[in-house]
Amino acid sequence: MNTHLFPTQEIGSLQKPSLEALREWEARVHFLSRLSHIPDEVLLHPDVGTLQNLRAAFAIAYLEAAGLDRVYDGEARRVEMYEYAVRQMTGFQFQGHVRSWDSKYYRKGTVVNRVDLTAPYHLEEFDFVQKHARAAIKLPITGPYTLADWSYDEYYLARQPGWKGRPQRRAAQQEFVVDLARRVLRPTLQRLIEHGCRVIQIDEPAAGTHPDEAPLVVEGFNEATQGLDAEFSMHICYSRYQDLLPALLEAKACRQWAWEFANRDADGHDGYEVLKLLREYSDTRSVGLGVLDVHRDTLETPELVAERVRRAAKYLGDPSKIWVNPDCGLRTRSLDVAYAKLEAMVAGAALARTGFENPRN
Repeated sequence: MNTHLFPTQEIGSLQKPSLEALREWEARVHFLSRLSHIPDEVLLHPDVGTLQNLRAAFAIAYLEAAGLDRVYDGEARRVEMYEYAVRQMTGFQFQGHVRSWDSKYYRKGTVVNRVDLTAPYHLEEFDFVQKHARAAIKLPITGPYTLADWSYDEYYLARQPGWKGRPQRRAAQQEFVVDLARRVLRPTLQRLIEHGCRVIQIDEPAAGTHPDEAPLVVEGFNEATQGLDAEFSMHICYSRYQDLLPALLEAKACRQWAWEFANRDADGHDGYEVLKLLREYSDTRSVGLGVLDVHRDTLETPELVAERVRRAAKYLGDPSKIWVNPDCGLRTRSLDVAYAKLEAMVAGAALARTGFENPRN
């Protein structure tokens, strides 16, 4: 349990470095001490499997060295947040590649039969992180709504009778999301919890693209998490959160909103003012506060981070609700830029504590 205000955390993927880049970073003094417990067969013989281990070990050390209170492995083993998950299921056929929001591509799938789980996933990567991390762990996993929204649907839509108008498409989407939640996400989450995973972030980046479907986002979240003993958060980036409220508040097991704010915080526009709505709705959950713009190399200063944290605390009315993180994953930034941003974030969170009494002590 954290004993200070404004603890810091990761929130997504990091750039997947080459072996040469890993060796360059390993040569830095603060990484030598953190990588010294990794077996030689990982460090010296990087075939495909061990290179993934080395990338994961590096990401853990990288985030810990930056000073984060919660870490993971930068999603080092995952092809992409959609394709990796769909590969663990039956009922899909992959189509061509589509471009992600950055310069990466992934294969999009068509659901042609009822979805089912081949085997619970993320277990091996979590076990590795749990073995090697010294900080607390938070595992990110793609949510059922996003998996459905980013897929082509042949099976569920075909099950709807008659003309495939808007009501039929909504009904098909609901059945698809609920099946993913019950038959794929829930058993995977259950196994992760059995392996000792205590903090799990459900990623729903598609939620902001269809704000009128926020109740379906919630339904999928609730079906996936009901009765499970873990601390769940919901990560939604690049959205008008006011359009998703109050529907999102029905996500029963959600204990934290992990949202993006820095991207829209600029002169003449307060990116954090939307937090007033959570106070108006008397929402008691914590907030993973995005304070780093992950789309620009420009480095935020600790003073800017601290000002954003303090402003958010004022809007929420309770500083103990705030966790500090980047807006989203830092995979589009170089390792040097991302590290400098994370160091500034950690320093800014510490600076923001000045003047606050610590209710956690």
